[in-house]
Amino acid sequence: MSRLLLAAVLALATAACVPHSTDSTEVGIRVAKLGLWEPMGVVPDPYPPGTTNFFPPIINDWYVYDVALQNLVMTAESGVGARQGDDALRFKTVDGNDISVNVTVAWKIDPRRAAYIVQFVGPDTRAVEEKLVRPVSRTVIRDVLNELKSEQYYDADVRFAKAEEAANLLNLVLNPEGVQVTQVLLGEHRFNDRYEAIIRDKKVAEQNAARLESETEAAREQKRRELEEAKGQVSRAIEQARGEAEKRKIAADAIYFERQRQAEAILAEQKAKAKGIAEKARALSGSGGRAMVKLKVAEALKGKPIIFVPTGGMDLRTTDMNQLLQTYGVIQATEGD
Repeated sequence: MSRLLLAAVLALATAACVPHSTDSTEVGIRVAKLGLWEPMGVVPDPYPPGTTNFFPPIINDWYVYDVALQNLVMTAESGVGARQGDDALRFKTVDGNDISVNVTVAWKIDPRRAAYIVQFVGPDTRAVEEKLVRPVSRTVIRDVLNELKSEQYYDADVRFAKAEEAANLLNLVLNPEGVQVTQVLLGEHRFNDRYEAIIRDKKVAEQNAARLESETEAAREQKRRELEEAKGQVSRAIEQARGEAEKRKIAADAIYFERQRQAEAILAEQKAKAKGIAEKARALSGSGGRAMVKLKVAEALKGKPIIFVPTGGMDLRTTDMNQLLQTYGVIQATEGD
């Protein structure tokens, strides 16, 4: 009778099988409730995406998980995220300021851990997000951002590094639970109004200081350029003066050389004349010289009447008149020829 009863139950179960399907991004998990021909409990191997499977609904439970990428959006804007109202993440900086920031956590279910999830986390994707991903994400990200100073949050590189750090820590916690975090995005942030005004005034002051420093540097650079131009002009003037001085020196050297040559020529000429005079003087100092003198005297007396004037009594100055007249006669004879 037991065998007949079991066979009847199996026949009834087989006849009552209904289809259970998964979408292209879903995996299915079946839980055997009776354990008649298989172990009772969660079937460890998930049903793959895009399949249809038949089994009786009464003795089996069926769970479906979307394994596509999910976005947990926690924002201050109403109607944007999963929850109504201001759902932004709030944290306190090291220096005691409160900051509110919009956060998006990109995550997905690991299909290999779907059997674990159905037992220990939640029956569907929405439950996994609400019971596991959301609370863990808010806690870990808040702890990471609490390490920042207020001014550091203005640095985009620092924010990006902290988002990466938060994603890594989330994976350490969530991977064993069957959840993988691909990215943490830190969006718009808001300080409290008083601190926001202080930061804004400080940024304006820093911008003004940077502008003044830039203007000062520009003026300094302009002075440098003017100084270099002045140096260039002075250098050109010096070079021109040197060139002019060199040119005048060359001209002076040329004049000096010319005057020196002229002086040397005059000196040579005067030396030649002096030598000629000296030679003539030597020639005149002999007998021929005396004859030449007489000849010159005779030339001077040519055509002139000669009067002998007594110089004291009857004595006359002694002159060799015979010789003088003889010379004079020679000159006349020469001219006649």
